[in-house]
Amino acid sequence: MAASTSSNFSASFHRNTKKTNYHSLLGNIPLHTKLGFSSSVKFTKSVISVKSYGTSKYDEVVVDEELDKIRRLQNGSDVRGIALEGEKGRTVDLTPPAVEAISESFGEWVVNGLEKQKGYPVENVSVSLGRDPRITGSKLSVAVFAGLARAGCMIFDMGLATTPACFMSTLLPPFVYDASIMMTASHLPYTRNGLKFFTKRGGLTSLEVEEVCDIAARKYANRMAKVSTLLKVLPTRVDFMSAYSKHLREIIKERISHPLHYETPLEGFQIIVNAGNGSGGFFTWDVLDKLGADTFGSLHLNPDGMFPNHIPNPEDKIAMAMTRAAVLENSADLGIVFDTDVDRSGVVDNKGNSINGDKLIALMSAIVLKENPGSTIVTDARTSMSLTKFITDRGGHHCLYRVGYRNVIDKGVQLNKDGIETHLMMETSGHGALKENHFLDDGAYMVVKIIIEMVRMKLGGSDEGIGSLIKDLEEPYESVELRINIVSEPRYAKAKGSEAIETFRNYIEEGKLKGWELDSCGDCWVSEGCLVDTNDTPTHIDAQMYRAKVSNDEHGQHGWVHVRQSIHNPNIAVNLQSSVQGGCLSMARDFRDDFLKASGVDAFLDIAQIDKFV
Repeated sequence: MAASTSSNFSASFHRNTKKTNYHSLLGNIPLHTKLGFSSSVKFTKSVISVKSYGTSKYDEVVVDEELDKIRRLQNGSDVRGIALEGEKGRTVDLTPPAVEAISESFGEWVVNGLEKQKGYPVENVSVSLGRDPRITGSKLSVAVFAGLARAGCMIFDMGLATTPACFMSTLLPPFVYDASIMMTASHLPYTRNGLKFFTKRGGLTSLEVEEVCDIAARKYANRMAKVSTLLKVLPTRVDFMSAYSKHLREIIKERISHPLHYETPLEGFQIIVNAGNGSGGFFTWDVLDKLGADTFGSLHLNPDGMFPNHIPNPEDKIAMAMTRAAVLENSADLGIVFDTDVDRSGVVDNKGNSINGDKLIALMSAIVLKENPGSTIVTDARTSMSLTKFITDRGGHHCLYRVGYRNVIDKGVQLNKDGIETHLMMETSGHGALKENHFLDDGAYMVVKIIIEMVRMKLGGSDEGIGSLIKDLEEPYESVELRINIVSEPRYAKAKGSEAIETFRNYIEEGKLKGWELDSCGDCWVSEGCLVDTNDTPTHIDAQMYRAKVSNDEHGQHGWVHVRQSIHNPNIAVNLQSSVQGGCLSMARDFRDDFLKASGVDAFLDIAQIDKFV
């Protein structure tokens, strides 16, 4: 849904667009849209005859459960799972054999895609691997190398790296690999790990990862459990992070173009970095220090896969509080918080104000709209009505879209293809991508943009600090997020979640929730696809979600409720935001009594958090 004060812009969004049943389009979406490779693997029976990789003879293998083991590892556009014992009630599912099968399938997917794209057989297909400091990284890296070797790929080991650096390794010379894998589970506990996949065109979509996992499922179901640890060709170790750091330094130097000290434009600035013991320490010693910044007081720079100090997450209250304290104690100009793999970031200004969530989107919007007047800003639909006003007051246009950073980024890519200038795509979690940076969600690059603006302000005579750019951003009076667990076997959880959310939609449409109305950015971007999605290129739905605006006689429209299915866990997230005191409580009570209980969906949902809040 496009939230805009410009009628002409709204008209351009809706041109040549007709109402279409979104769900009817899903069956026509090609599984592979970037490299053009489409799998011929079909699973139609519970028992199939396949060739066993371990015994070289044909066996009948019961594959349903084994296939599910791989498919359940998919989390949207990533693969994630339990890699280490330690979580109560959870068993290890991201095993070396599973990782090997997935990596081999990705390698084959890349090779076949390139061959289809070029029209002839390809050789020496190169794939890089980076990883965060998780303690399972070394063991699972061997499985990745083994899988890629099976696929016939040349393998390049980047060692400790960041997710954005993995993508950039496909673009920056002299590396320019054909594809890359980052091993990380972002901000999740040390027991977790996962894989993110890239080609030169960016991260894989959910449908593409689903295709890779489907291919891997057959391999996994019919292979010996032991991972291949003997590699015919050892991976080549490369130091890509130094090249990536230099790339960031050059951007800062060129765009600041300091009149007195070009090579060290950050002289006189103190910048605190909190890397959370993840992969972000490089930004301190290989970027900031070399540009002349004072980084004394920085926190948790050493990589430690147990994450002993706090969750490496710019949304984490402890991480932000510790950074704030360090900024104030050292009278620093800026504090930076990275997540584990540095595809997200948050900042603290010189007055100790934490800037994440809507505030970070507003800050980046202010910077982007200075450079690109009239640009569209794409965000997820959990952002506040105040953020829309902030963007439109500066001449921008606000497109609200489905939750999920990949959804938000892909929407920006599509808008640009449709001729609508869209320079920033950002989710409230801190994932943010810029058109100027290959539509890559890069926490370090976001910070680079903020640092450049901070120095420019100083050179222009302002001592107010970066936080002054968002001083007129209003905050919602109340904001709450609650979780509803789905009581079901894992294989049925997604279907149950969809059932509950569709029932929610029906209840509102039938007028059973007084004063509740499906928001236009809830109705159009889930049931029929976003109105700015052209009918020729419908977007795959990776999780069901709706947003309802809420009104009453006393306050009029005073809030909204956003209900969505988690792609990471078997639960439903409920976000509530209100502009009046007590609004969230009132909406939560109506949601529980007039929907959850009245509809009967509470029979397979654990609504304890809702009960406790009410």
